[in-house]
Amino acid sequence: MPVSLHHIVIDAHDLPALSRFWAEVLGWRILSEREREIVIGPDVTAPVGICFMPVTDRKVVKNRLHLDLTSAAEDREAEIERILALGARRADIGQSGAESWTVLVDPEGNEFCVVRPKSTLIG
Repeated sequence: MPVSLHHIVIDAHDLPALSRFWAEVLGWRILSEREREIVIGPDVTAPVGICFMPVTDRKVVKNRLHLDLTSAAEDREAEIERILALGARRADIGQSGAESWTVLVDPEGNEFCVVRPKSTLIG
């Protein structure tokens, strides 16, 4: 049997705060909370979740991996505003302004994008 994706792991300086931010952004819930690990997901049977692990150092460079989020086209701007109200910030990583995505950073500076809706994983 081939391997499958189980968790996306995000290092966190403030483990409880960052995991709760992402749970709110995604409409997920806390599935497991331990001293050195918090897991969020839509439910315990979901194929993939996000696991937050504590680190003592702060993020200082652009992520090598980031999440792309999407919503219905008519909800996109309202969703960006909702995410900003939860504690995200807009980020300038050299965009031209013509992109079909908006770059944001979470409360600890991890970049992520809100992309235009698509019906497939490519294109």
